[in-house]
Amino acid sequence: MKQLLWGWVVAVALPSAAQREAPDPGQPPPPTQAPIERREPITTIKVQSRLVPIALNVVDEHGSPVGGLAAEQFELAEDGKAQKIAIFDRESVTPLSIVLAIDGSESVMTDDRLEREAAKQFVKSILRPQDEIDLMAFDDDVREIVPFTNNAGKIDSGLGRLGHGDATSVYDAIYLASERLGETRADGGRRRVIVMITDGDNTTHHGSYTSALEQAERSGAMIYALIIVPIAADAGRNTGGEHALIQMANDTGGKYYYVEDKQDLGPAFQHVSEDLRTQYTLAYYAPELGGDKTGFRRIQLRLKDPELRARYTLRYRTGYFGARPQGAGSRE
Repeated sequence: MKQLLWGWVVAVALPSAAQREAPDPGQPPPPTQAPIERREPITTIKVQSRLVPIALNVVDEHGSPVGGLAAEQFELAEDGKAQKIAIFDRESVTPLSIVLAIDGSESVMTDDRLEREAAKQFVKSILRPQDEIDLMAFDDDVREIVPFTNNAGKIDSGLGRLGHGDATSVYDAIYLASERLGETRADGGRRRVIVMITDGDNTTHHGSYTSALEQAERSGAMIYALIIVPIAADAGRNTGGEHALIQMANDTGGKYYYVEDKQDLGPAFQHVSEDLRTQYTLAYYAPELGGDKTGFRRIQLRLKDPELRARYTLRYRTGYFGARPQGAGSRE
């Protein structure tokens, strides 16, 4: 049975000073356990931020990160209309919320020790006091092994409880990881990331590419795919799942890495860590109007200088959803 992730928020509204009955100075104070009488109903107001954060990687022709750029060197547009950059940071000191999702199918988990050690070193290298990591495993179903924590020891312990299965629920894993990330705090320009180890071959029939990608885009999650290649030169290998993951990584501003030898898993994790550490972070206020009827809005970002545009490559998420359409929310 698939294990779903649900987040519940309980809001308690307290009356303002004007809504409380003022005590009569001539009377003794009421018992401390007496309930507060409310004279007027409390109105709850929900406020949704229109600030759109973007994590940006700039690399040269060798794939090396380019630092030292300033906000005024970029031009930003939403659905073709110019937007003003409201926030710009040259170094990514902003907090990270990461879901580490590991494929537990037999086709991937051929050397548990190497995979656990590589994941352990990644967690140790990436985790700062302001960051948090969630550990998930997926095969026939998707399981949250360790909820979001800043304790590397808990993740290390959870890596020993992943389990194995026969099938691979790639799209369900992305959907549920994105849903879980959507429940995290949005303070301080927090970046949301999915790091997935898998061969990319989705073998279950519940969940879809479209719903998984949409949920990732709705939560603002960047997908980093570490694609395990069982036999690199196998002409009969099904690469459709790999290509789907690559497209998801490109659309969300993440990246993909092929791992042809399990010994390369550690270096691949290190590339992810370096990529996240060398990001620029910027944000703008979304216009009130724009986007198609599904609520999807496209982001265009480029360097103003044509010479720099020719030398450098920009990687960022290609769009976001302004509002969930009526009836949306299914991962089927």
